[in-house]
Amino acid sequence: MPTGYFKMLNGYTPVFTNAPESVYEMEITRAAIHSFASFCSKLKPEISGSAKKHLERTLQFKPNPFQDTTKFIYRVATILAVNNTAFIVPIEDEFGGLVGYYPLLPQNCEVLDVGGVPYLRYTFSNGQRAAIEFDRVGVLTQFQYSDDFFGETNAALRPTMQLIHTQNQGIINGVKNSASIRFLAKIANMLAPEDIAKERKRFTEDNLSADNQSGMIIYDQKFADVKQVDSKPFTVNALQMQQINENVFNYFGTCLEILQNRYTEDQWNAYYEGKIEPFALQLSLVMSNMTFTPREIAHGNAITFTANRLQYASNQTKLNISTQLFDRGLLNRNGVMDIWNMAHVEGGEKYYIRKEYTEISQLGKEGAKNADSEGSGIPTDGVTAGDGGDGDGEEV
Repeated sequence: MPTGYFKMLNGYTPVFTNAPESVYEMEITRAAIHSFASFCSKLKPEISGSAKKHLERTLQFKPNPFQDTTKFIYRVATILAVNNTAFIVPIEDEFGGLVGYYPLLPQNCEVLDVGGVPYLRYTFSNGQRAAIEFDRVGVLTQFQYSDDFFGETNAALRPTMQLIHTQNQGIINGVKNSASIRFLAKIANMLAPEDIAKERKRFTEDNLSADNQSGMIIYDQKFADVKQVDSKPFTVNALQMQQINENVFNYFGTCLEILQNRYTEDQWNAYYEGKIEPFALQLSLVMSNMTFTPREIAHGNAITFTANRLQYASNQTKLNISTQLFDRGLLNRNGVMDIWNMAHVEGGEKYYIRKEYTEISQLGKEGAKNADSEGSGIPTDGVTAGDGGDGDGEEV
């Protein structure tokens, strides 16, 4: 049974709570998190090495009974972006063998000390609890500074969150006020306060309710003058809104083009380098360390999450890479199919290379050899240096 909280070196007690102003509850912040998680969900898990090779299919299709691979990665990325800490626990069969992985919300977890050994105890939505040794848990973090194991809170974003809330409330109230019809009436006679209230109510019901379909306002001698108050339409302060959005974009490392899916090739490459690739690298290391023993890792076993970055390249870039790498034997036909998001073909794993390339020191020797043997300087195989015609490819 748990005997107490596991104390970190800096005295921090690792128990998580949700802040009332959760970053997932605002439109712009949720859009930034969703965009990041959606891109991450397209990462492809691969296992290198021979140990636990059966887990590759599990990782690529269904890491746990409740989530396929895209949902699993999306969930991990979302939890990390919202809480700055994400837990992944192994799923085992009745014999203790690893058969899958499951992500956990950190606010449903606590780290406890059991006989000097740290355990992660987590609570499911139905109230049931389970615990596992902490060294078998995968932990992803960001904004990690004051704590030795966990990421910081989102307190740095709280002023921006308050600005977003205030701005939204101002927009709602501004639209309501600008849409209402208001009048200024001067009372001709002295009236008691209760009589003024009655006259205001009567004037509104008679002239400003939906029952008045004539469009005409009629008032008696109780009012010396009645004028309509001109309500100007409410407009959002564009500079303030832009600054708020920029604060969110800076915090989440994104931009408006990424959120609205109208990014250029260069913008995508920058976003991948700054956000997607660090997440893929951390997830690869975390899941490798929780899956393989140090000896298995030393022998080249690892889990790697990769992405086909060329999916987002322009057609011209795809064409250049396809042609330049294919005829140099660096890319096979199925690799070209992946660049163009096309289905693999039979025999597509074979590599081809152009035959007109030769080492610089060998220039002219092939032609001279053929000239000596056949009385001509033209190679007999029909391929010359610089020949770009058909038949100049050879399977390797």
